[in-house]
Amino acid sequence: MKTEELIAQIKKKNSFLCVGLDTDLEKIPQHLLEEEDPIFSFNKAIIDATQEYCVAYKPNIAFYEAHGLKGWKSLEKTIAYLNANYPEQFTIADAKRGDIGNTSTRYAKAFFEELAFDSITIAPYMGRDSVEPFLEFADKHTILLALTSNKGAFDFQTKMIDSTALYKEVLTVSKNYKNAENLMYVVGATKAEYLKEIREIIPNSFLLVPGVGAQGGNLQDVCKYGMNSTVGLLVNSSRGIIYASATEDFANEAAFKAKEIQMQMKEELEKLH
Repeated sequence: MKTEELIAQIKKKNSFLCVGLDTDLEKIPQHLLEEEDPIFSFNKAIIDATQEYCVAYKPNIAFYEAHGLKGWKSLEKTIAYLNANYPEQFTIADAKRGDIGNTSTRYAKAFFEELAFDSITIAPYMGRDSVEPFLEFADKHTILLALTSNKGAFDFQTKMIDSTALYKEVLTVSKNYKNAENLMYVVGATKAEYLKEIREIIPNSFLLVPGVGAQGGNLQDVCKYGMNSTVGLLVNSSRGIIYASATEDFANEAAFKAKEIQMQMKEELEKLH
């Protein structure tokens, strides 16, 4: 998907919401466990109920890998369902891969060609030759982990190197990668106060912002410091939406939560005009 198409969807829906499909068999409604493929049944219901309020979906690959071949089949069916029925949705493989050369190329082929995702999350700490193979694919996006929302982010990402924080070095150096226009970046919502300086380095890039909702991030702060003239944000909510209810009415409850966030986003978007 081209960036312009994503921007058009944001404007059309008054939303920059990404729904995280972190589908856990221990948390989904129990009646779904009787289905042939509980994970896909859950995902399909969530997607159908929330698609009008969001512009992106982000399956966390670990929740599928954990079930071996069956989990991969569920993932494959989920992305195929999205691409067939809601092709306007931007899809993110939250895989956090990070290797070099031919290995990265194979990862890229797996997610971009075989599964047909629009984007993938990548750990940048092996450097240029671990990222550029993903950037070779036209109209596909590589989302670098820049400043994450977890507590351990302070172990390395904010450490100073020659008076520059490591995450800033990642942002600055990556701008010189081949096909860098295909880069996006992960910046956690719990790090909203860093967004102003991040925007000084990458003013035009899209940011994937996890951590709003269950992890305590604040949407208004994220928008205040992180929004640019084309919005430039995809704000993710996973647990707060998909596990809004464990009853048979779970999909409607998820839709209610997604709409609630979408309405808040509409208010923020109106400030741009």
